[in-house]
Amino acid sequence: MIRVLLVHDECLVRSVLAQWLRGEPDLRVEDAPWRSAPGRARSLWPDVCAVDLECADAYGIAPLGDLCSRGPDAAPPRLLVLASANRPGLLRRAIEAGALGYVDKEGSPDHLVRGIRRVAQGERFVDDSLGFGFLKAADMPLTRRELSVLSLAAEGASVAEIAGSLHLSHGTVRNYMAAITRKTGARNRIDAIRISQGEGWL
Repeated sequence: MIRVLLVHDECLVRSVLAQWLRGEPDLRVEDAPWRSAPGRARSLWPDVCAVDLECADAYGIAPLGDLCSRGPDAAPPRLLVLASANRPGLLRRAIEAGALGYVDKEGSPDHLVRGIRRVAQGERFVDDSLGFGFLKAADMPLTRRELSVLSLAAEGASVAEIAGSLHLSHGTVRNYMAAITRKTGARNRIDAIRISQGEGWL
């Protein structure tokens, strides 16, 4: 039996997906929104966390690392993500978090079941349709930290709020914003956000 934690912030989508997955005899499925997912993962110790990369909380930054922490007597759950090729920034975060499975949200639901089974065995699963997204992710000029800073800025967070959320000094946040503006070829912070959203980095 494969223990699965399905994480999605849209209640209707999450409920329908979870119910559909429960029709598979070898899957034991629990579901949660991102807000409560880390706690559920620590209490359930699933074999696989199948997660939607888009997160309504925390300024849209899914806390992937919080799901994959190791317990005292259990291996960390393996990570499978529901992704889109037009969001290479989210794909890059998943890669850096060590995700093994990548399922296209616009693909067949059967791919999700196949991906869960492969990932549970410690094997990689990647939808072919996400290839272009991976190419764009590899070409992204921004680092993970710069993406985190810019994601918060795009949601309207002030320098002080970004610094508090990411445990940085105000000066460090300003330095990151200057680097982001330079790397994206933007005129200012607003322009950097516009360019990055247009490229799918945010």
